[in-house]
Amino acid sequence: MSLQRGVCVLVLLAGLFAAHLAHALDYQLKPRKIAEDSYVFIGKTEDFTTQNGGNIVNTAFIVTPEGVLVIDSGPSRLYGEQMRRAIAQVTPLAVKKVLITHHHPDHFFGNQAYADVPVHALPEAITAMKQEGANFADNLYRMSGDWMKDTESRPATQPLKPGAFTFGGREFELIALHGHTPSDLAVFDRSSGVLYAGDLVFFQRTPTTPHAEIKEWLSSLDALQKIPYKLLVPGHGEPVTDARAIEQTRRYLIWLETALRKAAADGLDMPEVLKLPIPSEFAGMPLVNSEYERSIAHLYPKIEAGELGQAQVLRTGR
Repeated sequence: MSLQRGVCVLVLLAGLFAAHLAHALDYQLKPRKIAEDSYVFIGKTEDFTTQNGGNIVNTAFIVTPEGVLVIDSGPSRLYGEQMRRAIAQVTPLAVKKVLITHHHPDHFFGNQAYADVPVHALPEAITAMKQEGANFADNLYRMSGDWMKDTESRPATQPLKPGAFTFGGREFELIALHGHTPSDLAVFDRSSGVLYAGDLVFFQRTPTTPHAEIKEWLSSLDALQKIPYKLLVPGHGEPVTDARAIEQTRRYLIWLETALRKAAADGLDMPEVLKLPIPSEFAGMPLVNSEYERSIAHLYPKIEAGELGQAQVLRTGR
C-alpha cells in the first residue's frame, strides 16, 4: 500500500470512528406529554455509567404562549443541547426560563446549553453549585467518560424567591424545602396540577443521601403530601397520580435512619452495619445495595458520634 493511500485509509477510518462516536453519544431524549403543554424526559433508574452518560434524571419543560419553561437541565452539556433540540421538535417557541431544583450535578450540568437563558435556583442551592461544582465535574468525567466532553460546572445565576409566580398565563408555586440537600425546590404548576418534586421524591429507585438530613427530608415529604397535585413527577422514577412515590420514599428513609440508629446504639462498626439485612420491600429496588453502602458512609459516622455523645452524658451527667 502506498503512503498516500495509507493516509487516505486512516483519514477515512478516523471519520467513520468520529461518526460512530457521535451516533453512540445520543441520549435519545423523547419528550413524554404528561398534561396540557407539559412534558418530561424520564431518566433510567441507574447510576452514572459510560453507557447511559448520566441519563438517570427526570427533566421537564412546559410550553406557554410566552415561551418555554424548563425544569432541570440534565447531567452534561451534551444532554442540555440534545434536550433543547428535542424541545424544538415540540414547539418553535424559545426557552425563556430554566429552574434548577437543587445542586446535584445530574440536575444542573446541562446549564451550558442554556447560556442565553436566565437560569434560576434557590440562593443556597446556587452557593452549593459554586462550592461543589468542580468536584462534581471530576467525578462525572470519571464515571461517564466521553459523554461529559466539554462540560463545565455552570451554576445558576438568578436567585429564586419562594411563592407564587405567573409565567405565560400559568400559575406556579415555588416551594422551598430541604432534606435531600440543604436547599430543595419543588415546583407546583397550579394550571395543570403537576407537581415537580425534584429529588425529594424517588420512585422505584433507591434514594441517594450524600447531603441528606433525614428528619428535615421527612418533614418536606409531609409538606409535599398536602399539595393538591394531580400528578407528581419525582426526580427519579415514573410519575404517579397518587401518594405512592412519597410514601415509598418516606418508608425507605424511616427504615434507613431507624436501622442506622439501632446499629449505633448496639455498638456495631461500619462493616457490621453493611451486613444488616435490607427489608424485602426495598431489596428489589434498583441500586439498593450500592446506595445503602453509600448511605452508611454518608450518615453513619454522625449518627454513631451522636450515640457516643448520649452515652457519655448518661455516664457523666454532662
